Amino acid sequence: MNHIPVLVKLSRYFLFTDKTVSRIVVTTLGTLGDLHPMIAIALELRQRGHDVVFVTHQVYQSKIEALGFEFHQLRPDFTAMNDPQEMARMMDLKTGQEYMVREWANPSLRDMYTDLLNVAKDADFIFSGEGVLATPLVAEKLGMQWASSAMVPMGFFSVYDPPVLAAFPSLAKLYKLGSIVNKAIANFAKLVSNSWAEPIRQIRKELGLSPIDYNPFIDNKKYSPYLVVALFSSVIGQPQPDWATNTVVTGFTFYDGSQGGAELTSELKQFLDAGEPPIVFTLGSAAVMDAGNFYQESIEAVKKLNRRAVLLIGKNPVPKNLSEDIIAVNYAPYSQIFPRACAIAHQGGIGTTAQALRAGCPTLIMPYSHDQPDNAARVERLGTSRTIPRKQYCTKRVVKELRLLLDNTNYAAKANEIGRIIKAEDGVGVACNAIEKQLAMV
Repeated sequence: MNHIPVLVKLSRYFLFTDKTVSRIVVTTLGTLGDLHPMIAIALELRQRGHDVVFVTHQVYQSKIEALGFEFHQLRPDFTAMNDPQEMARMMDLKTGQEYMVREWANPSLRDMYTDLLNVAKDADFIFSGEGVLATPLVAEKLGMQWASSAMVPMGFFSVYDPPVLAAFPSLAKLYKLGSIVNKAIANFAKLVSNSWAEPIRQIRKELGLSPIDYNPFIDNKKYSPYLVVALFSSVIGQPQPDWATNTVVTGFTFYDGSQGGAELTSELKQFLDAGEPPIVFTLGSAAVMDAGNFYQESIEAVKKLNRRAVLLIGKNPVPKNLSEDIIAVNYAPYSQIFPRACAIAHQGGIGTTAQALRAGCPTLIMPYSHDQPDNAARVERLGTSRTIPRKQYCTKRVVKELRLLLDNTNYAAKANEIGRIIKAEDGVGVACNAIEKQLAMV
């Protein structure tokens, strides 16, 4: 029997007389919208005295190590962050989700398992992103307790609060027919994605783990049996009867570099100070790699509206047809730029959506894929936002939608109301309290 992990845990306990110091593995994959909420929690856990180590994509190593965390690679790497064609495949409205599972994650499932196992075997607890398919395997193999995170309400796939499915958005029109129809749609989604799970079933067999009788992409059994931390505000997703019973809704957890001193450039500050609040256009950290006509159509719309604008363009080239009322920059911390906007146009990623809601600013959303169409529908129901399908994002339509947002004061009033609610939440504190409560049971 290997006694080293037990000795490591005992040594941590006796280092401090007043509390146990736990070694916590934080693991996630995907975009910065997946990583940043986990960083926010990791910073607080470290502040509370815990030893936190990250297992995530190689592309984030410098970011994680700059914050002083121990880093370990989790395969597959997220090469799409530097490959526009790959990102376009991942963000495709109809096939993006299937591509990411079958062509990206599944082929690296054994590597993912090995990477996480090598770090977790010397740890006390795992806090996992939903997409890390290896976490349940590793936790079960090691007999470890762990916590899941759920970044968006649609992750629970509730028949009482059904999601808008990116690949089949028209099905959302049927939800008003009631729970029987909703259950049928959920069963349809399970049927479509059931074959995606074959590599998971196979590796469970190889590892000597018990077979699973559920769909690990749809059923709530995919989450930890110990703790599920829903890292979003209850304003966009209330607990439902068919959610996992051990779910804690924390509120959003925010990190965008501001905590590390990231600031607006002097040029951007001067622009903001020189006139009325601008419209901010952004596509987050992933969709910006597949921007299409978003920035060009936005520029023309702003000119027709006679408004000022800030374009957050990532690595895209600076557009050539900018006016003196439009500035384009690679990046700006959302927590600093969004509160200075009169409206925000974006892709509907949950990180961008959360920051816009906290800023109390009306939004125009052009969703791509995955959770984005559902996020857009939820904030539109709040009365803070409007939505344009990506294929319909053209100057004429953008002008029309932005005029409705800016001329109807109800949008700004409702956005301000929601912003106050979200600012009053303590997502990081609630999440860390829940994790520490579970740690006390380990």
